[in-house]
Amino acid sequence: MTLTTQEINRKLLHLFALLMPAGIFYLPKIPGISNFIPAMLLAILLAAIAAVEKLRFNYPKINNIFQSRFSSLLRKEESGHLTGSTYLIASALICAVVFCDAPHISFMSLTLFILGDAVAALAGQSIGKIKIGKKSLEGSLACFLLCAVLLFAVFPYIPLLLDLWGGTVPLPLIFITSLAVTVFELVPLKITNNLIINDNLAVPVIAGLFMTYLYPFFG
Repeated sequence: MTLTTQEINRKLLHLFALLMPAGIFYLPKIPGISNFIPAMLLAILLAAIAAVEKLRFNYPKINNIFQSRFSSLLRKEESGHLTGSTYLIASALICAVVFCDAPHISFMSLTLFILGDAVAALAGQSIGKIKIGKKSLEGSLACFLLCAVLLFAVFPYIPLLLDLWGGTVPLPLIFITSLAVTVFELVPLKITNNLIINDNLAVPVIAGLFMTYLYPFFG
């Protein structure tokens, strides 16, 4: 595998996506802003992005302009399909709604996926030798380790984030959540031969559900 400039640019762009979990968690901390405000803002953003996607699919000239501006960030399959960024915004919206009463879950699940997916791709393309489908064992190990480090040594020191959990994430939950992000990032979620759920959409939601339902057993 060879690490390409295109993939580096994609993952650097994905770092801007960290604004979404930050907004979901911290905006409601501002007096007068409810937990529903981040979801509303994400819904507006998703509607705008979806409109652009629809226009480029229906009008070749618009698609040509889109491709000329963003070709360095797009994978080949995204030329005729929704971009990963669109799916990620949709996932952030789902997290903001499903975990409305626990925004720390949205913050952690989205951050784990955004950074875990990035390091998996970068490690896989730069040092990956053992292939697993289209990805690599080395990339998956990098994803797992990064997620574990974030849960164990980073999230506990982010202001206010884990106040409801006593400032820490239980060790069993660190392992299970890190493994869940790694496995579902690695293995395509194939529903039917023609229906595969994009990992950008599914993984943050799945990770959030794992943390929500398993924390009572370990907390």
